[in-house]
Amino acid sequence: MNLHEYQGKEILNSFGVEIQRGIVAQTPEEAVEAAKKLTEETGTGWHVVKAQVHAGGRGKGGGVKLAKNLKEVEDIAGEIIGMNLVTPQTSKEGKKVNQVLITEDVYYPGDSEPEEYYMSVLLNRATGKNMIMYSTEGGMDIETVADETPHLIFNEEVDPTLGLMPFQARRIAFNLGLSGKAFKQMTKFVTALYKAYTESDSSLFEINPVLKTSDDKIIAVDAKVSLDDNALFRHKDYAAMRDVREENPVEVEAREAGLSYVDLDGNVGCMVNGAGLAMATMDLIKQAGGEPANFLDVGGTADAERVETAFNLILKDPSVKAILVNIFGGIVRCDRVAQGIVDAYKNMGNIEVPIIVRLQGTNADKAKELIDNSGLAVESAVEFQEAADKVHKVLS
Repeated sequence: MNLHEYQGKEILNSFGVEIQRGIVAQTPEEAVEAAKKLTEETGTGWHVVKAQVHAGGRGKGGGVKLAKNLKEVEDIAGEIIGMNLVTPQTSKEGKKVNQVLITEDVYYPGDSEPEEYYMSVLLNRATGKNMIMYSTEGGMDIETVADETPHLIFNEEVDPTLGLMPFQARRIAFNLGLSGKAFKQMTKFVTALYKAYTESDSSLFEINPVLKTSDDKIIAVDAKVSLDDNALFRHKDYAAMRDVREENPVEVEAREAGLSYVDLDGNVGCMVNGAGLAMATMDLIKQAGGEPANFLDVGGTADAERVETAFNLILKDPSVKAILVNIFGGIVRCDRVAQGIVDAYKNMGNIEVPIIVRLQGTNADKAKELIDNSGLAVESAVEFQEAADKVHKVLS
């Protein structure tokens, strides 16, 4: 589950990570009041107005602007709220901005120049360890840094059973070229950041930039946070942060129906029971010359109502040219699934997209007979290769 910047900062701050303070606003009037409150609390005269959407590169799309007075805060907030923000990480249509974050100005003058760093915490699946990735080139796309100056990217792997060791936090501060107060502040920052990552059950914490202020404070100016959906039952307060306006509406509908669904860019819809079989089915589709349009796991029960809901979800995608149903009847009998497919097909009326059904397991022979004798435009298959051949045929 992705979070907005202001929500990610709330989590960071709860674990002792220093953040750029801010107040979220839904309207230009609220933005002005937020700016006034920040001035009272922090003394800041300038404010940064930041669009709150689930996408990076907001500044490149005009979603992050500096306001030097309250009139500019109101005008800029009025421009950003309601706009369709297009960034390198959104579709060409962009994302509608429903709210902005008004933050304090942290680039104030002092004894030294502010410096920006990049830092993220994530799982290295190749080693099974957590990893802190960091660079002196903050504020830039990390992909660009990796391509042009890979020697400026550092990795610190952390054994999850031991946790982040003090010497590792010091090594990160040293590699960033820090000393004195800034060095101590960075070791404290890294330690708190790693604790926030592990104890919030996150899959990603990305801070870009991490700022060393002119008076050597280390603070998170941005926060991109992804939480592990499977751990949200342990964090009811985090689950309440979900903003469904930022999510794919079909995926939201599927989740409410109790289905595991992920929208993909392809032309063959698939309905499967079990994540492993779903992955194999997606490989099967690619082998047949197609591209999977979705990941859809209907689970152990596949009655007519559940199958009909799944079909409706798949058919919301206009790119779908065929549907492959691949069910293994272990807990649920194949003939019950077949009857569910037949009933759902009749309830939905005319379905113009070809449907290939492969049912294996308990009562698979009865299931095939039900499908073949239904009189519907549904083709049955027994073997994987047979299903692949039929997918290839309807796509040709």
